[in-house]
Amino acid sequence: MIELEGVPELIDPVMVAAFEGWNDAGDAASTAVAHLDREWKGEVFAALDAEDYYDFQVNRPTVWMDGGVRKITWPTTRLSVVRIGGEKPRDLVLVRGIEPSMRWRSFCNELLGFAHELGVEMVVILGALLGDTPHTRPVPVSGVTSDPDLARTMDLEETRYEGPTGIVGILQEACTHAGVPAVSLWAAVPHYVSQPPNPKATLALLNRLEDLIGLHIPLGELPEDARAWQLGVDQLASEDSEVAEYVQTLEEARDTAELPEASGEAIAREFERYLRRREPGTGPGLATEGGDGSYLRDPGSDRTRPPKPQQPGPEAVPGTEPPDQSGESGESEQSGESGASGDEDGDTDTGSED
Repeated sequence: MIELEGVPELIDPVMVAAFEGWNDAGDAASTAVAHLDREWKGEVFAALDAEDYYDFQVNRPTVWMDGGVRKITWPTTRLSVVRIGGEKPRDLVLVRGIEPSMRWRSFCNELLGFAHELGVEMVVILGALLGDTPHTRPVPVSGVTSDPDLARTMDLEETRYEGPTGIVGILQEACTHAGVPAVSLWAAVPHYVSQPPNPKATLALLNRLEDLIGLHIPLGELPEDARAWQLGVDQLASEDSEVAEYVQTLEEARDTAELPEASGEAIAREFERYLRRREPGTGPGLATEGGDGSYLRDPGSDRTRPPKPQQPGPEAVPGTEPPDQSGESGESEQSGESGASGDEDGDTDTGSED
């Protein structure tokens, strides 16, 4: 472990983590944590030693120039802290990095060591998967846990998945064995338009996180980026009759499945979020441009650059596994993922947002 600035004293901290790679379809989860870090001006206080956990032939370091001096950035996982003010201030410990290549048990133990030292009350791990979901409908977000008591008290699904898992599942199970309450939030990304970024999925994860921990999250330009993304995909889909027909099939299946879910509870949840955002002094902040915050907006133009959807092939038929995208499996086995600490046996659930 490399400590950069020491460990601060925190107020009722919650750890929020996301990892690039297999658990991060469309970069939705890692972008969500980057958004929190940017909006609340997170301060990095520690990083894991890259030599211990990363294969540099898989995740290569990058070289860059700083005032004429060449420097190297190594792939790693960094921890930062943000303080949310207001009547009831509290802190978030943000964990953002790349899924490690090796020594997952030691990796999780290091993160849990920080969680224990900082007095973390709960760990929330964000993930995103590829699924048979239409881009025109709200992004399904499932909240799962391995703790039956936590599932009951926080209205979450208790995971029952068995199969391959990623670092999200391993970390959640490690938290459970260590007695640390842990929840995974999974967003389903349309597999026919899986290229990052996906601001609509990122927005859905942040909304669900906001409900889970009871905080108002400034969204900045993210809602506008999400609308621009959907309009761009709408336009591209309308230009291809096969894609348009496939999207319509997904819409009909989704609408039929979710008719019973138009409940008073869901409507009340959305109304509560609306009221929170209208409270004086809690308006959304402004996101800075560049890097992970650029999404679809071109700083030099008012026009957007929508991603190009994939042409659906045989693998895109509902009921079959969607294709793997750049190492981000996101297939159905990841949905609501949870794994076993110390081995590769997962414990994941599939499901959609309540």
